[in-house]
Amino acid sequence: MSKIGVFICHCGENISATVDCEKVAEAAKEMEGVAYAIDYKYMCSDPGQTLIKNAIKEYGLDGVVVAACSPRMHEPTFRRACAEAGLNPYLCEIANIREHCSWVHEKGEATTRKAVDIVKSLVEKVKRNHPLVPIQVPITKKALVIGGGIAGIQASLDIANCGHQVILVEKEPSIGGHMSQLSETFPTLDCSQCILTPRMVEVAQHPNITLYTYAELEHVEGFIGNFKASIRLKAKSIDEKLCTGCGLCTTKCPNKKIPSEFNAGLGMRTAIYVPFPQAVPNKPVIDKEHCTHYRNGKCGVCEKLCPTGAIRFGQEDRIITEEVGAIVVTTGFNVLNTDFFPEYGYGKYKDVITGLQFERLASPSGPTFGEIRRPSDGQIPQKIVFVACAGSRDPAKGIPYCSKICCMYTAKHAMLYQHKVHGGESYVFYMDIRAGGKNYEEFVRRAIEEDGVNYVRGRVARIYEKNGKLIVKGVDTLLGASPVEIEADMVVLATAGVANKGAEELAQTVVNVIETTPSNFKFVYDEKESLWDKMSTLATKLYGARDIVADSKVKAQIRKLEEDGYGNYPICVAKTQYSFATDPVLRGAPSGHSVNIREVQLAAGAEFIVMLCGDVMTMPGLPKVPSSNMIDIDADGRIVGLF
Repeated sequence: MSKIGVFICHCGENISATVDCEKVAEAAKEMEGVAYAIDYKYMCSDPGQTLIKNAIKEYGLDGVVVAACSPRMHEPTFRRACAEAGLNPYLCEIANIREHCSWVHEKGEATTRKAVDIVKSLVEKVKRNHPLVPIQVPITKKALVIGGGIAGIQASLDIANCGHQVILVEKEPSIGGHMSQLSETFPTLDCSQCILTPRMVEVAQHPNITLYTYAELEHVEGFIGNFKASIRLKAKSIDEKLCTGCGLCTTKCPNKKIPSEFNAGLGMRTAIYVPFPQAVPNKPVIDKEHCTHYRNGKCGVCEKLCPTGAIRFGQEDRIITEEVGAIVVTTGFNVLNTDFFPEYGYGKYKDVITGLQFERLASPSGPTFGEIRRPSDGQIPQKIVFVACAGSRDPAKGIPYCSKICCMYTAKHAMLYQHKVHGGESYVFYMDIRAGGKNYEEFVRRAIEEDGVNYVRGRVARIYEKNGKLIVKGVDTLLGASPVEIEADMVVLATAGVANKGAEELAQTVVNVIETTPSNFKFVYDEKESLWDKMSTLATKLYGARDIVADSKVKAQIRKLEEDGYGNYPICVAKTQYSFATDPVLRGAPSGHSVNIREVQLAAGAEFIVMLCGDVMTMPGLPKVPSSNMIDIDADGRIVGLF
């Protein structure tokens, strides 16, 4: 017969404000199989955990239900407490009566009854639970990075520089992403290409990185640490081994009127093309949709002129398989489809453009070679209006969130315009200025105070054309919602940022594989080992060390932590590439070295212990006893104990 303990947490007042926790505990005592039930104000606290441990030992409990907050928050906490009392941790379940009950209902009998029902369902689950034992499996020390923008590039380099193999997959013909399209970056106005292109080249040349461009993840299976990824290498119609990147094919291609994706539709490209001059790899692909040869079997100019015979019209897609241990998804962003803004006239008026299109106008590698010119007639606009929050924070458009970057890149665009068009006028319509970053607020102030950008707080209602001018109609809320009407030569929309097409489906695919495929995962050390043995295991098995060393003071620290009841805590290693070995000149984790543990620190709140190795610097963390416990108000009404 089951002997289950039920522990009801008040969570301060988060639960008890709407749920009668005492009644829930009394109801739990009457449930079949429940041998003990109690409520407590803070069950996750040290006294609360002690309450659970003592009950397990005193009543011989074979299962535990903790009615508290989300298991995502404290399931490890309570399972660890059960393990310390000798109960298999997987016989402990969390009844979420906070997020699933108290936070979504008003105070009343119905809310309490629902809490009782939730507890009862978890009691029944515990009856059917079986003790589980962690197991160990080998891990494939290779990472798959999906997406070759700046995030994917940096992630690949970080992993590769740690000595691990990386597979980088990018769906476009070149890595670089949106950052390759930018002219300058805020808040320093550094050249985007100067930051990005060296990293692109490093990725292509790094011995630990395998780069697949014009490729997409087809399928993934496996489990944590051991995935098998199927990657589709789309046919480029080019033999990359023979191609020298001479560019003759791109200059002689007769089909030259295809809108350039890189220039956001403001420029043209050929059917066989390199996305941009600094592309990596710097070799062309053939766009089958627009290539005359693929459409009607004619042309073939590129094949005839190629000096190395690298053109392969019959080339087909290939599926390759890579085994990896980790997957990093960096699929980047796109901008909101401008079809959402018929009132702004995008697509109807050529001189209403997006922020990304403005980037290409401002870039020296853009269609106008860095000169700000109107798409309609190539003239330099003397008055320009920037519309911030075009779609962002607009539930009616399906984007209720702030895109975070629009305020900053709009300020940058206005500054670039003023720097390039001396004497020009610029206006920014905005809702609020959200410049949350280092030197961001100062950057916006520079645009206003130094470059003379006119900021108007208010939404734009409509944009239309009259007598060759774009009329921007809006309001100025700082002037009592007074109507504002500005004649402009060009309008730039700061459109909302959205996930790339297919990113959500890709993420869900990866999550499904992780959550549904059985895993044979096991900790590298036994949780019941002493702290010293855990540290030794980490050093020898993960870092190839011979042993660990520490002075008597550190060993005393370790013994004290075990005496205080922290011997079950996991171990975190704090080191730098220069400080791991006892020999300071040895970088990384050289084979056969000794790990010098100079100090151990307790992170009681996060529930782990840090072993500090070598000359690594640390910053102050949270105290074991919060300072707020010392704060009080004296008889005169003054705050004491804070300082």
